[in-house]
Amino acid sequence: MLVSLAIRDIVLIDHAVLDWSGGFTALTGETGAGKSVLLDALSLATGQRGDVGLVRQGCAQGEVSACFEIASSHCVQTTLIEAGLTESPVTDIILRRIQNKDGRSRAFCNDKPISVALLRQIGSQLVEIHGQHESQALTDAGTQRDLLDAFGALAGDVKKTGAAYQQWQAAQAALAQAQADLADTTADKDYLTHALAELADLAPEVGEEIKLAQTRELLMNAEKITAELNEISQHLSDEGGGDNAISAALRRLEQVASKAGTALDGVITAIDKMLIETQEARAVLNEAAATIIHDPERLQKVEQRLFALRDMARKHNTNCDDLASLMGELQSRLAGIEGDTRNITALEAAQNKAEAAYAKTAQALSKARHKAAITLDKRVAAELPPLKLNGGKFHTQIDSVAPEAGGIYGLDKVQFEAATNKGVTPAPIAKIASGGELARFMLALKVVVLEGAQHSTLIFDEVDAGVGGAVAEAVGVRLHNLASNNAQVLVVTHAPQVAARADQHYLVSKTSSQTAFSLLPDNERLQEIARMLSGASITAEAVAAAKRLLEAKVGS
Repeated sequence: MLVSLAIRDIVLIDHAVLDWSGGFTALTGETGAGKSVLLDALSLATGQRGDVGLVRQGCAQGEVSACFEIASSHCVQTTLIEAGLTESPVTDIILRRIQNKDGRSRAFCNDKPISVALLRQIGSQLVEIHGQHESQALTDAGTQRDLLDAFGALAGDVKKTGAAYQQWQAAQAALAQAQADLADTTADKDYLTHALAELADLAPEVGEEIKLAQTRELLMNAEKITAELNEISQHLSDEGGGDNAISAALRRLEQVASKAGTALDGVITAIDKMLIETQEARAVLNEAAATIIHDPERLQKVEQRLFALRDMARKHNTNCDDLASLMGELQSRLAGIEGDTRNITALEAAQNKAEAAYAKTAQALSKARHKAAITLDKRVAAELPPLKLNGGKFHTQIDSVAPEAGGIYGLDKVQFEAATNKGVTPAPIAKIASGGELARFMLALKVVVLEGAQHSTLIFDEVDAGVGGAVAEAVGVRLHNLASNNAQVLVVTHAPQVAARADQHYLVSKTSSQTAFSLLPDNERLQEIARMLSGASITAEAVAAAKRLLEAKVGS
């Protein structure tokens, strides 16, 4: 339970320390005194969203500390151990939050820094706050579903269903993306098939273009080249030509050599070699001239092949030597398209499997909800007469939706139906209940849902709004009974009948610059309840009525 709450520099609170006992505590005060600020401070300490507006004017930061006593079996012990905040169960938890004026905030648990998210997780296991406007939230289908799930302890089933739904959605998205990709690439399939057929027919080779270009150049100039070669050969063989001149020179050297001993042997050898090489060159020249033939038909074929290669290269915006590798790339793309088709088959199977898993999980959740709804309806019905809803009826209607219309919460549409008068058919609670009746239905639901929970502290902010007299007294009795059932209940109230049922009573007052909290002794409590009955001018009749309310609490 909440043992103490220390507040510093929050709104109009300079510094306040409130000590709490178990049971039922009422917080009262005139409108605008700052009762809800106390709840804002506690919300801050338990990890709810911070607000720079909470920091007292002129201060750099505000701070709230909440101290709780907890049992060793409390579910929060597991959270603390898993978060590494303790190695064994603890008896006390101090949650602290510092809110800076610049928007930053820091969180602590037993003086160890923690994230705000972890603070919120711990706080949610210790405190349940029922706000001023939560009764109106009872008209929301999501709130109704959440209350049913909380009563049935179905959080694990809901989480499992949500995970299955997300897996199904992921499988659907993967399939849709693959189908879209395939639609884009299918248009390329015909192009790829045709392009590969053209390239296969052409069968390009690396280096082929250069060879063809050289051959074409040779064939185009064959006649001119042959004529030149023949003329050169003629020059070499004519009288006075190259080889004849060398032969004559060699003969003259040989004649002179007989008179020179060995001095001219090297020259004779060199010229003899020259003669042989010249004769060989003329033979090669004649052979080349014989092989270079003017062949218009061959030239045409070479040009056709060369131009076909170049046309294909231009078509694919590449060069001739890359056409061979281009074939490999196009074959890979075509194989990828065929692979995508096979992949879609696998993705369809995965999507169907995920959908079936979601449907199975959601149906199990739905079955558990129907079972919980039967018990919830009986328990809420038992709470209505004590809250002066004697003719009231309550029914949980669960309708199924199609799998494609489902979501992370399953396939159920949960709707609370009620009737406030005997003999009236239950209808959606939002359509039949007044503000005061709605608040009492919400209280009945909260009592039923929270009785089995491990929250050590339950807080109600003006749960009695819109009711008075005997109805308010009935609300007070029910809150007192709830507190008697091993729960700590804190209630912000304007109803004297509710405040009179409390075990502990705090008065909230405000000056122009400060909010103060006073734990009322019995005599001052009598005066406060009398004020709540009559207003600023407390009459003897109001004091007598207040005394009767307090005596009724003692005698209950």
